[in-house]
Amino acid sequence: MINVDTIQIEESLPRIKFACNADACRGACCTLPGGLGAPLLDEELTEIDQALSIVESMLPREHRDVIYQHGKYEGVPGSYTTMCIDHHACVFVLYENGIAKCAFEKAYFEKKLSWRKPISCQLFPIRIDRGWPQRLRYEQISECDPAIENGIDKNIFLDDFLKDALIRAYGERWYRQFKEVCEWHRAQGDKFLFNQ
Repeated sequence: MINVDTIQIEESLPRIKFACNADACRGACCTLPGGLGAPLLDEELTEIDQALSIVESMLPREHRDVIYQHGKYEGVPGSYTTMCIDHHACVFVLYENGIAKCAFEKAYFEKKLSWRKPISCQLFPIRIDRGWPQRLRYEQISECDPAIENGIDKNIFLDDFLKDALIRAYGERWYRQFKEVCEWHRAQGDKFLFNQ
């Protein structure tokens, strides 16, 4: 693991090239099977409660029905997730041209919300293992293969692609440290490369 201030970083992260390609993956990260939705911070529940009246009209009827019948999220303090449809799509997913998109993010870009979406969603494919110290790791899934190919084609590293999300999560000072660490590791020309 690599230490950046008080956060531990998986050693592969500096070398990963990644840039989402929703046209290819169709927003797969919002509809992964498994039964649990997006991980939520406890304080994000209030954001979701406040945002529902703004985004509910964007959602498919089936999603609204699940929210009204079963709620917006589930879990216990420290381990909440968004509710899912049939153990699959997040209830806050909408579809545009067959691509799954986040209703919160759509409202954010339309300047209807000041909150973008859960930080776990914005950071994906980086996952946070909470505890002391926190650990950041890359979650490799086949659905994101087009994003890896796109990152390689465009020479975009994960630390650049997720800059806004990482600053939101940890602040600009931490991000600058992280960026320096990533660039240093890439400059070493290590034999182990996660992708190239």
